[in-house]
Amino acid sequence: MPKDKFTLPFVFLSILLAPLIGMQITDDIQWSLFDFIIMGLLLLVLGFGIQWIWHRSFSTQKKRIFIVFLVFAFILVWVELAVGVFGSPLAGN
Repeated sequence: MPKDKFTLPFVFLSILLAPLIGMQITDDIQWSLFDFIIMGLLLLVLGFGIQWIWHRSFSTQKKRIFIVFLVFAFILVWVELAVGVFGSPLAGN
């Protein structure tokens, strides 16, 4: 893990460059400012969450379990917002 406690969240935020660059290349990717804000917040929560879990005094095995759970929760929220697997009011199209 990076020694600086703010490195990982900003590394995760750099993932937002992929859709930004993709929007310049093709018309198939159409993100609004709101999409970037929501995904940025999700990535920040994931990055800070992993940092917080990693720096706690849990055993290495518990840290890995908690991080896997956090990543799984992130993926569930992301998929629900993107395509609406569960049919919630927040579901995407």
